[in-house]
Amino acid sequence: MKTVRIALCQINPTVGDFDGNVKKIVKFIENAGAYKPDIIAFPELAVTGYPPEDLLLKPQFIEDNLNALREIQKKVGDFIVILGFVDKKDDIYNAAAVIHNKKIVDVYHKIRLPNYGVFDEYRYFQAGTRYPVYEMGDVMFGVTICEDIWYPDGPAAVQALEGAEFIININASPYNMGKSNFREKMLSVRASDSSVIVAYLNTVGGQDELVFDGHSLVVDENGDVIAGAKQFEEDMIVIDLDLDAVFIKRLRDPRRRQQVISLGKGIVERIRIERKPADIEGRQSSQCYCPTTIPCCAEEEVYNALVLGTRDYILKNGFKKVCIGLSGGIDSSLVAAIAVDAVGKENVTGIFMPSPYTSKDSGEDVDELSKNLGIKVIEEPINDIFEIYLKTLKSEFGDLPPDATEENLQARIRGNILMAFSNKFGRLVLTTGNKSEMSVGYATLYGDMAGGFAVIKDVPKTLVYGICKWKNPKEGRTIIPERVLCKEPSAELKPDQRDIDTLPPYEVLDPILKAYIEEDKSFDEIVNMGCEEDCAKKVIKMVDVSEYKRRQSPPGIKITPKAFGRDRRFPITNRYKSW
Repeated sequence: MKTVRIALCQINPTVGDFDGNVKKIVKFIENAGAYKPDIIAFPELAVTGYPPEDLLLKPQFIEDNLNALREIQKKVGDFIVILGFVDKKDDIYNAAAVIHNKKIVDVYHKIRLPNYGVFDEYRYFQAGTRYPVYEMGDVMFGVTICEDIWYPDGPAAVQALEGAEFIININASPYNMGKSNFREKMLSVRASDSSVIVAYLNTVGGQDELVFDGHSLVVDENGDVIAGAKQFEEDMIVIDLDLDAVFIKRLRDPRRRQQVISLGKGIVERIRIERKPADIEGRQSSQCYCPTTIPCCAEEEVYNALVLGTRDYILKNGFKKVCIGLSGGIDSSLVAAIAVDAVGKENVTGIFMPSPYTSKDSGEDVDELSKNLGIKVIEEPINDIFEIYLKTLKSEFGDLPPDATEENLQARIRGNILMAFSNKFGRLVLTTGNKSEMSVGYATLYGDMAGGFAVIKDVPKTLVYGICKWKNPKEGRTIIPERVLCKEPSAELKPDQRDIDTLPPYEVLDPILKAYIEEDKSFDEIVNMGCEEDCAKKVIKMVDVSEYKRRQSPPGIKITPKAFGRDRRFPITNRYKSW
């Protein structure tokens, strides 16, 4: 039986933390080595962390990355390690080192460089041109990087046609809702079309707005998933690949012979590694570690992404504690729950800042939430400060009627208080605005937008409700107070205020926002969805004129296929109208 044992190390590196990343990689090499694998693989740019962005423009950063690679190289014995790093030749390359016995036997350069959405790789890297296939005894395999695997005629297909029996594809593929299922289907097609085993290895962890979900997979030559790592956690897959099955599949596929003829010569470079696969006959399958992922609902998946993104943003940036302005509403309740799961209840402080328009129910709901979560809540009424502001401004405002100015003063007072607690006690302020509000500008600059990290900035309001309604049954007890789930949303900045006084109902608003922002649909297409013309115009205008606000908002976790900032880059100054 012809087999090879591989170990896929799904790790959580930190951008620029060379010492920490080296220690983590070496530790995983040691752990994987106990399984006696032939090949140990690590994710894309594991040495530097991903994405390093403009750090790549610093020559010293490139040199430090190469020095880190050399340190890891010293730890590689009689097995092969595949490791993502930045290579430096005539230019710099997104690369994978193939290391054996303390020597780099080859370096693969990423060929397909993504330059869309959150990706900007042509800004930094030169594209590779080689299609190496590695020969280890009678075993042949290919190495590719992330985007390479997404193309039907990409490097993996070429390597498979040249004889590679399996492809190790190392990735830093960021999460958004629905992507994991789409990715799995794509990998299944690539594997079955090329009659090749695909070992897909993804990084995991939070980096600024991005969350990498892990969920590494091994897909056999028939397109079936045979192993899957955990989502949103560090993990490892150790698996024996049946290469006889690949040979049999190829014997029965006459299309392949025609493809090989059309391939031509001189495209692929073969690299021989002076090592034979270990004798696996004496090994037991129980020596492998082949986890399988358990599917979860969309609400749970998003919640886990938010927890991981929040935890890594807090800890990787040197914070330990956070504070949150609690209003008694659903958004701040969800952010508090996420924070507790991210860094522990002892590290979360809620600040309740009632104004003259804060209802009694809101205070009671904050109290119940704090007890359910086990967090400390500090009450800081803003009535007196608000009166001083009004008195100070009276000479200029005169008898002008109250409007959004007075409403926003309350939000800005709260923002000042939150930032004072942040400065004094070193707590990171987590803001609580959702994507629906941020889209239409239903937020106050230097008020409820003030803070260090916007946890649910890319989560639509309707999904906020869905996650909260999932959370309580998941925990088997009440976390989010039942009244919070049922009461009508309100900013409580004036008497009897309701969100629907300013906005369409969220069940109407969110589909319009998705169509306009995420799908780039035209005004006519949105109206054809069943939206009233006046409503569509109002929403589109609110989105467009609020771009200047969003540019001043804290970073937040990308959840949807198109998030503000990294994904959607809209000019502040423009006179284009969609209708």
